[in-house]
Amino acid sequence: MDRRSSVNTSVTHHTTHRRSKSYGRTFDATSRFCYTPGQLTITRIPTSREAAKAHKITEKVDPEQVALLVKNEWKLSYVTPLYQFRYTLLNVYAKHLSAFLVAEKQQGTAVEVGLETGFKVTFSTVLGMAETKDDAETVFIQIHSKPVFASAGDTPRVVWSGWLTCINGDPEYLQSLPPEFVSLPLFCTSGTESLTFLVKLWFERTFDCSFGSLSLDPNDLQWLAALWTGCHSDNNIRSLKLAWTLPAQPPLDVSLTVNGQDAWDLWEKVRPGDRADDSVSIEEVKCFITGIESHFFRHFKIHLSAGVLKKVSTALGSVHLDGKIKITCSDYMITVMTLLTECAILKMPTI
Repeated sequence: MDRRSSVNTSVTHHTTHRRSKSYGRTFDATSRFCYTPGQLTITRIPTSREAAKAHKITEKVDPEQVALLVKNEWKLSYVTPLYQFRYTLLNVYAKHLSAFLVAEKQQGTAVEVGLETGFKVTFSTVLGMAETKDDAETVFIQIHSKPVFASAGDTPRVVWSGWLTCINGDPEYLQSLPPEFVSLPLFCTSGTESLTFLVKLWFERTFDCSFGSLSLDPNDLQWLAALWTGCHSDNNIRSLKLAWTLPAQPPLDVSLTVNGQDAWDLWEKVRPGDRADDSVSIEEVKCFITGIESHFFRHFKIHLSAGVLKKVSTALGSVHLDGKIKITCSDYMITVMTLLTECAILKMPTI
């Protein structure tokens, strides 16, 4: 077993129009990009974002549907545009996916949900999530199953959930797509890997799309750490928890908990007092993280900047470098999903 050391501390102080599984993106060569070796895409570095604002999302989205999206931890993937996807056919898609899952199980595919009599799939539209006219409406999927020995009155249990969404997607990219394509680039799943694999396989065969793992970048985690901290004055984040992995032998895991008010005070110091707009710059984010790392170094003489930031969590949510997200406060869901939609679009293969 790999041995790891651990330190825990608390501090209180114009696009080609074609039908293809690789339907991706093209960009103007004058845009500012950063290429990451080993990835399939060229990633544009955002220099500023709008500060997080509370959105009473339950005022425009069914609260019961919102409840299905929060609290769970979701594994992230990107998905290329769906060919000939129709919102009017969601019930048909549900029946086809159900039949596909049953057929795969009968052929011996391991589904990892126990002894089941069958599957019932539901597709539903989460109306109100779209933020712009270019965003497609979010689609939520659930797979229900009933054990073989369940009584007739037993309710099938949910064995898998997932949703496809696009929140504040890049308008230039979305408007460049042919009308027969629907872009829901962010795919969030909760359930066994085997069911996730089969759902993706069915989508790929049905809508001529392709999926890829959406691992995040430490910069994305830094953005969320700063944006969530900026919400503290309106919604107490309680604490800002961060975790790094440092290059040591064995690797050193460092966890740091910063009191919410202390994190807010630091954030206020790096924000210019005469700012005319409500945007947040990458320089402010970097200054904020550097301030935390410097404070830690003064106490423990460890350079956190030499490591990789792998997890950030507050009372509003948590995010992990390997592409896992948990939203615990729906008021700031739009901010998080906007950032993740951007990540999903940028991660797609270029053409």
